[in-house]
Amino acid sequence: MFRISQYMRELAQAVQTGQWPAASRRGSGTPPGPVVIWNLIRRCNLTCKHCYALSADHDYAGELGWREVCTVMDDLKAFRVPVLILSGGEPLMRPDIFDIAERAGRMGFYTGLSTNGTLIDAPMANRIAAQGFDYVGISLDGLRETHDRFRRLEGAFDRSLAAVRLLRERGVKVGLRYTMTAMNAHDFPALLDLMRAERVNKFYFSHLNYAGRGNIHRGKDAQFQATRDALDRLYDRAWQAARDGLDEEYVTGNNDADSPYLLQWVERRFPQWTAALRERLLAWGGNSSGVNVANIDNLGEVHPDTMWWHHALGNVRQRPFSQIWMDTSDPLMAGLKQHPRPVEGRCAQCQHLAICGGNTRTRAQQLTGNPWAEDPGCYLTDEEIGVPGDPYARATPHKTILLKEEVVHV
Repeated sequence: MFRISQYMRELAQAVQTGQWPAASRRGSGTPPGPVVIWNLIRRCNLTCKHCYALSADHDYAGELGWREVCTVMDDLKAFRVPVLILSGGEPLMRPDIFDIAERAGRMGFYTGLSTNGTLIDAPMANRIAAQGFDYVGISLDGLRETHDRFRRLEGAFDRSLAAVRLLRERGVKVGLRYTMTAMNAHDFPALLDLMRAERVNKFYFSHLNYAGRGNIHRGKDAQFQATRDALDRLYDRAWQAARDGLDEEYVTGNNDADSPYLLQWVERRFPQWTAALRERLLAWGGNSSGVNVANIDNLGEVHPDTMWWHHALGNVRQRPFSQIWMDTSDPLMAGLKQHPRPVEGRCAQCQHLAICGGNTRTRAQQLTGNPWAEDPGCYLTDEEIGVPGDPYARATPHKTILLKEEVVHV
């Protein structure tokens, strides 16, 4: 996850005081253990177009039971995992979800809930608030028509937005989660406005990753210029919020080219702070799949992140998560933990490799069969990454996309 607002607040302070915040220059350090996104249940009441889990509204056999979940949680705590994101499917469809959340909170985990929001009425909102989740993320794919089409359920938007309001009224920290594709990019500006109008203080912008149902729809991924336009808008909004002291958080995920793109954004506007920001981004290090981000699925299989469900590292029923996570006998895991990663093509030649980390390996693997090939989802030009060649061309194994209007304005 790329925390845009964190860097924008530091930039705002630097612009105001004439000095980049000294404490932040040291970086946030390496977390004690990975953030674990835990798909506790695969069942879902929706069949969203971009779902990486390919969930449906029926029970799935073989899911971890209560005692198994507790055993895993004990191991995660001993392994110093700081954060648990309880996900699905739709996690609110798991009967013991609040028991799991209560135990997680009691053990000291930062506990988040990732939900589509359609099951949250007033009584459910009361339970969530009483449980004390640290954060609840609710997905919106656009405004009403777009969202309902993505979620394949008429009325889904109204129910999810109602959930946002119910939780906010009860003091729950809630955020909007949005995955941009060519089919919903037109609604992005309106969603940012909706966030502010509803007084929601967090917005998570996810790039489409080629996994699960997202892999099926990868041909409709947003064109690179649309991605750049969206990020320009997002960075402008985050800068305005930081400059005005607003309590708003903007983050992105699934495309670590966002970090060098932010560096370019700053270089155009505040060139005197480019070096300080680059130092901060180097401390962050880019993509952390297989290192600081982990996934456990509903059957107990461990994956480098949620987009690697087609590649299991081991099962918590056979070995503790802590052992699986440190085992580099799997070639993919060995490469992900290697620094720098053994990336190829444009990624290997990129001058921003140290702050991007080679970006998301899933896209390369899904399109080429090689997880170390250049990331076909990188929207930066050859010129911008310091690679000789046509500055407006993007080559993939299937097509070349020309960005004829990819001109950076000064």
